[in-house]
Amino acid sequence: MYLLIINARSGGGAGLRTWHTVEALLKARATPHEALFTQSAESAENQVLHALARRDDWRAAIVIGGDGTIHSVLGALRRRGVPLGVIPAGSGNDTARGFSIPLTPEAALDIALQDRCLEADLLSGADGLTLTAVASGFDAQVAVNVNNSRYKRLCNAIGAGRLAYIIGILHTLITFKSCRVSVTCDGKEQTFDRAWLVSVCNLPSYGGGLLICPQAEPGDGLLDVCVVHGISRGQLLRLFPTVVKGKHVALPYVTMLRGRSVAVHFAQPRHAIGDGEALGTAPLAVRCEPGALRVLSPLAAAGAQGAAGSCHASG
Repeated sequence: MYLLIINARSGGGAGLRTWHTVEALLKARATPHEALFTQSAESAENQVLHALARRDDWRAAIVIGGDGTIHSVLGALRRRGVPLGVIPAGSGNDTARGFSIPLTPEAALDIALQDRCLEADLLSGADGLTLTAVASGFDAQVAVNVNNSRYKRLCNAIGAGRLAYIIGILHTLITFKSCRVSVTCDGKEQTFDRAWLVSVCNLPSYGGGLLICPQAEPGDGLLDVCVVHGISRGQLLRLFPTVVKGKHVALPYVTMLRGRSVAVHFAQPRHAIGDGEALGTAPLAVRCEPGALRVLSPLAAAGAQGAAGSCHASG
């Protein structure tokens, strides 16, 4: 039995449209399933916990939504030991990208039903669990501005989720100011002047495919950190095209770190986000929880790091 977790409003209504497609496919294949429509991000975890507790034969929980919807149910899946399947229907869909899950509903459903799991790490902090990245500073402010904007809904409606983030970058660049930050990675503290952002990543991208930590692996037991510092607004603007292909990592004003625990303390209040969802303001501290989640992914069949082969819910 599969539990389908649907955020009908994700991606400007893409969640509901995707569910209609998936529902027809499940019925055509006579695949046993139940559908659960989340009411809100705040209540989703309890909804899922309640559903998973009703029976012991769940093969997987398949989320139809975006990274934020996945974020809201991580605690429930980890607690119940049920594998995560993803059928992307959000704005960014970076979880799907990070696990090589196709962006089309039919192909993503095929992966979810193949029973091949990858053991993935989670980022654990005071505000809960995160799968893709915990970001603070400029890029977090971009996400806050995008999520509160009208242009996000418009971009989602025309299937251009990445465009919303590009608009958000230009919008945020006008008012955001850099400041000093201290970053402590595995107990070693470093200080950076005129810091714009600090991203602690488990997957390579966020923001709709921006490769902020292109070397990140979801099952290596390590966090990858990107610090952008010591540059002007104009240089920052010129930086972002290089992030699309991950070429920024070689620039002198980009510092890359790696470790099992990371603490970030900006000299001034800065927003922080996890999986694109608000986590309050820095300072923040996160640690890696190796193999805390199993994800249905084609990477498992390919023998990627953290691959676990066939998977079964532990109940």
